[in-house]
Amino acid sequence: MTYFLDWREHAGAQALKFYKRTLWQGEHVQVGLNCLEPGQQQRAHAHEGADKFYFVLEGRARFIVGDEEREAEAGALVIAPAGIEHGVTNTGDTRLSLLIAIAPGIK
Repeated sequence: MTYFLDWREHAGAQALKFYKRTLWQGEHVQVGLNCLEPGQQQRAHAHEGADKFYFVLEGRARFIVGDEEREAEAGALVIAPAGIEHGVTNTGDTRLSLLIAIAPGIK
């Protein structure tokens, strides 16, 4: 097992749905990579009992968290507390890459 990963080696794309890849999963946290091509979205949803965050690695997006909607670019950290609806749409003209973390077993 390696303890050092380069997210760029795991990036990818899918035509019909955004690309999703688990980078690492431990007992208490799952770390993943979501890649959305221009116009792709992750519909608003909520996770009961698990907080989640998105860290924008590259690109630009419109995030919805609860009643708040905001644009975010590379370097932004977006928090989605447990039970609060959240979603994201790639509003840029390049790939949006997001590092995410959530408790394992939560979908």
